Amino acid sequence: MNTSPPHPIYRRLLIALLIAFMLLAGMHSIVTPLFEASDELWHYPMVKTLADGNGLPIQEPANPGPWRQEGSQPPLYYALGALTTFWIDTNDMDEVRRLNPHADNGIVTEDHNNNIVVHNAAKEAWPWQGATLAVHLVRFLSVLLSTGTVYFTYRIGQEVFPDKPWLALAGAAVAAFTPMFAFISGSINNDNLAVLLATAAVWLVLRIVRLANANQPTLRWAIVLGTVLGMAALSKQSTLGLFGLAGLGMAYAAWRQRRWQTFFIEGPIIIGLAAAIAGWWYWRNWQLYGDLTGLNVFLDIVGRRSPPASLVQLWGERGAFMASYWGLFGGVSVPMASWVYTILNALAILSIPGIILTLALKARKKENTLAGWMPALLTLLWIPCVAVPLATGWTRYTLASQGRLVFSAISVLSLWFVAGLCAWLPERWGKLVGGLITASMAVLAFSAPFAWIAPHYSVDYQPDLFASGPSLDFTPPGTETPALRLLGSELETSETTPGGKVRLTLYWESLSPMDQDWSVFVHLQDSTGLIAAQRDTYPGLGLIATTDLEPGLRWADTYVVPIGDTAYAPETLDVYTGVYHLESGQRMLLPDGSDRLKLGRVSLLANRGDDDVPNPITVNFSNELELIGYSVDTRLVSPGDTAAFTLYWRVSSRLDRNYTGSVQIFDSEFGKYGQWDDWLMDGSDQTSNWQPGKIVQNDWLVPLSTNTPPGVYNIQLIVYWTDEEDSIHRLQRITNNGNLTDDFLPLTRIRVQP
Repeated sequence: MNTSPPHPIYRRLLIALLIAFMLLAGMHSIVTPLFEASDELWHYPMVKTLADGNGLPIQEPANPGPWRQEGSQPPLYYALGALTTFWIDTNDMDEVRRLNPHADNGIVTEDHNNNIVVHNAAKEAWPWQGATLAVHLVRFLSVLLSTGTVYFTYRIGQEVFPDKPWLALAGAAVAAFTPMFAFISGSINNDNLAVLLATAAVWLVLRIVRLANANQPTLRWAIVLGTVLGMAALSKQSTLGLFGLAGLGMAYAAWRQRRWQTFFIEGPIIIGLAAAIAGWWYWRNWQLYGDLTGLNVFLDIVGRRSPPASLVQLWGERGAFMASYWGLFGGVSVPMASWVYTILNALAILSIPGIILTLALKARKKENTLAGWMPALLTLLWIPCVAVPLATGWTRYTLASQGRLVFSAISVLSLWFVAGLCAWLPERWGKLVGGLITASMAVLAFSAPFAWIAPHYSVDYQPDLFASGPSLDFTPPGTETPALRLLGSELETSETTPGGKVRLTLYWESLSPMDQDWSVFVHLQDSTGLIAAQRDTYPGLGLIATTDLEPGLRWADTYVVPIGDTAYAPETLDVYTGVYHLESGQRMLLPDGSDRLKLGRVSLLANRGDDDVPNPITVNFSNELELIGYSVDTRLVSPGDTAAFTLYWRVSSRLDRNYTGSVQIFDSEFGKYGQWDDWLMDGSDQTSNWQPGKIVQNDWLVPLSTNTPPGVYNIQLIVYWTDEEDSIHRLQRITNNGNLTDDFLPLTRIRVQP
């Protein structure tokens, strides 16, 4: 194996790359508003609680602290952040960490409202002070840590492709210029330390392998490896797969050297050092939560999927997974342009046959020995070491199916990505293609903060804004001074269907200072007085706290109100808006004393269907049953009444099982006030007897509890079967694009009147 040092030009290019990455990640850390990076809202309070000398929190799912689930994470990153900022007075954290109560966090929406906090421009401005300064310092610490990741990616490339230093450099550049990696690197996130330590550990294993091939001593590096593994285990549990990789590397080194002391002496040294550094944390978890990892309480806080996702369902989520690997900013709700993902995913797919070809060509060369193959094998094995536990564990049980969670393997993923696209080409062409790829990704990465991130969080105040139509003033209750003026509105949608949307633009002006933060609602109300759809945000589509407004400011908000796929139709929807205080429920008043303003009317038309059924819909339950329509006798009922529903079903082939349906009536807090379970068709015609293609009408009578309070209730449909042990198996819905989703279906709403 050629282990001669690379040409000095590569060292200079590596230094240039590291500097460029620091500038890039530093730019992200400055451009991205405070707490608008993935989970930074909870990561920083963990740093602060340690910096304030409060020690590690004990997690209580019923009463989580401001750090929420991050209090269950290993603490090394947070301790480093605390050491960086303990000298700063951060008692103003609540002034800069003002939560947006209506935030669409983790959801890509057409009208935004994705900001996690409502930003205080004065508190976040330069020169930084207090909590703002502390956040930026910890972000800069993250930048330094991730710069180390880029460096060790290059070093791994040297071990795997010793005769292609340009490939090692290109792989490091791809990692550096992956937009999501640069974004996370400029934020407060324990991934930044965990990824650095994982990348360093992979390189250490490869170095030990190389020393073993040269029959050189490895004890010193084993000590370093044990230290790094311990620090990694104290940073994030996703790095625990490193122990298996290290064990394989040490076993190979012992075999190669014919010196079993390497495995039976240096191996225990590695484990002992790691246990000394990180073991206390896992023992603490066992003592407090009865779980070495503390994952049980973590999931209790963050929430679980119901049911846990199958591998088929996770495969259906691959689009969002890949988007959040390449770059899905904010709380994974600020996307790049769709064509960017198309190109990057296409390149990733093209790299796979290139990797196979690269390995095939390697097999024909003189290094076709286990010694020659070991570095490549170990790096390729590290990918499933990260991905398989993620897919079979964490991602199965939570909704956090995010590509950034495999960044522990970003070094080898980036190296093999470039190798698959370039390494099998003639040297000159490989360098050219590698250079074009890295240059293109650099342009993309440096553009992202200004093309997508900064615009997403900017308020467009328009001092000369005027709108047609009458203007109306909104006045807080108990005062006589108007606070907001609606300059006008434009209802852009006249008719829509279930699954569609309504667009509405409101033009606002601030009239006087406000001492409370008010929200704006847009309601689409049907003929029974039920809200068919609604949109609630702070002004500025989430970006404006009314306590910050100065008189005379004007802006326009365009709301996009989605209509549910199963919304009851046909209907006529009246469009209302108003201003209210979330905590008290009080509404501002109009000059006539009313608390909402009617802006127009939208026709909700039933979807067109080929079958003669009311309210046509298409809901696929596990490719077994298809709900094609439904009707409700009345959506105004009283306590003790019976709610009558009719469901229309169809099957495409004969069924092997008899399925049971469950119609349930819930309030907004998931309190159940009515339920009826029975075989479909009330047992008169079991589903195994249904004829394929035939429409089956299914009538349901659901008794409502006599103590049901007046209010609005949600109707939910579940389809299930029971096995011989009386275990319940729910059917999951399949979306139009073939992805598995929930095992329940929200149908419509009813109103319970006194």
